[in-house]
Amino acid sequence: MTDPAILETSYVLAHAPDFVRYGSKPTRELAADPSLLEPLTAALRPWDEVVAYPPNQVFIGNMTPEELAEIPRPWYEHLVPEAPAVGPFGRIIDQAALYGLMKLSDDFDLITISEALASEALESLEGMFDLRLDKVVGTPMAEIERIVDGGGSGMPLFHNGALAGFFRTVLEEDPSLHAHVLFENLATKATAVIAVYDMFQRGSIAPEDVDYLLNTGEEAVGDRYQRGGGSLSKAVGEVVECVNATGSDIKAFCSAPVHALIIAGALVAAGLHDRVVVLGGGSQAKMGMKFRGHLASEVPIMEDCLASMAFLVGADEGEGMRLRLDLTGRHPIGAGSSSQAIYQALVVDPLDRGGLKFTDIDRYAVELHNPEITEPGNSGDVPKTNYRTLAAMAVRSGEIDRTEMDDFVRDHGMPGFSPTQGHIPAGVPYLGHADAAMRAGRMKRCMIVAKGSLFLGRMTQLVDGVSFIVEPAQGSGKEETE
Repeated sequence: MTDPAILETSYVLAHAPDFVRYGSKPTRELAADPSLLEPLTAALRPWDEVVAYPPNQVFIGNMTPEELAEIPRPWYEHLVPEAPAVGPFGRIIDQAALYGLMKLSDDFDLITISEALASEALESLEGMFDLRLDKVVGTPMAEIERIVDGGGSGMPLFHNGALAGFFRTVLEEDPSLHAHVLFENLATKATAVIAVYDMFQRGSIAPEDVDYLLNTGEEAVGDRYQRGGGSLSKAVGEVVECVNATGSDIKAFCSAPVHALIIAGALVAAGLHDRVVVLGGGSQAKMGMKFRGHLASEVPIMEDCLASMAFLVGADEGEGMRLRLDLTGRHPIGAGSSSQAIYQALVVDPLDRGGLKFTDIDRYAVELHNPEITEPGNSGDVPKTNYRTLAAMAVRSGEIDRTEMDDFVRDHGMPGFSPTQGHIPAGVPYLGHADAAMRAGRMKRCMIVAKGSLFLGRMTQLVDGVSFIVEPAQGSGKEETE
């Protein structure tokens, strides 16, 4: 058996303010009340504020969660001066670049963009992405206007608030091939493409060295006969030239990335594959999901970015983070759905197997939803709630006193900094920070914890959950923190 390790991480935010209107919630609300479009548009943030927003800087690695915790809230009023759009873990791209990535990822002429937008997209992508750029071509604006004015089957696309393209429906008789669904799927594909490509650009292996791809996005790629058939993993791999890889999609609601990383580790440990990429594109359906709450609270609409991520899993050869497959947590069908039952299965049980205490884990990365997004929508501070539950269980175990709960939350938790796109916040945005800390010898162990809401599909009342522990790679030459 080979010990597996997480070798590389990459995180990308695609700022897409004109995509917000096509999120699931805004689409429904605007259809019922078109007058909402004006206040929605007015509450969207400009590019420079998105780049300088502290949680976004944490997401791409220019700031740590600990540094974020020291910044007073609201964070949108304490922007980072001269914030860069590129960080040690990834980058933030603008909307023009996203349109370009969608165009170059389109194999069926689904998306049409104007000549001006195509030119801007190529300018944004220059030096960032150098594959398939010949596919980023524009159409005269007069032709786009003719299609839209003629009621063409599909949906208009906007850039800087103005008409700039069109997305066509493939088959009216098949809801899975309507423009809106295909738009969501292509946005997911394009954002996953840039995350995987970015990982290769900053990493140590070439795309052709990858054996297997596991996609964890929330999209349902398919047709009326198999609505979620996939496989977006191979679709992404084709664009970034992983010519020797095959792949499949993992579906587990919010828990999918953690399931996939464990599966990837098992594939490497078994010797079946040498290098596995776990990837996840953004969820277009969740753009602007809480916009009504943001408008009512008179705060910016912050669900304006599509987030994506990619991870490389391979053998532990002294680099990266060792993935402890013997200390994974899982939520069995019969475990119960209370918070205590979930955390017993996901945290306490693997700790007990390893002879570890709560305080032996330097950081717990749970659902890392940005509270400035969730609180105006009456969803509360999700990470804080989870950390309070963990602290309470540490009290029950006798490890800490009740008066030490706040200290436990501060020392072993972190503020949420992730966009609220289901699978994206599920613990894994912290892996880049954990890797940096372990490589520097500042961290001994980290636990990634994800939970999923299986009941959303109306096929079961069950919840889901899975966890794993990472430690410094063996032979890395770094001293462990005592």
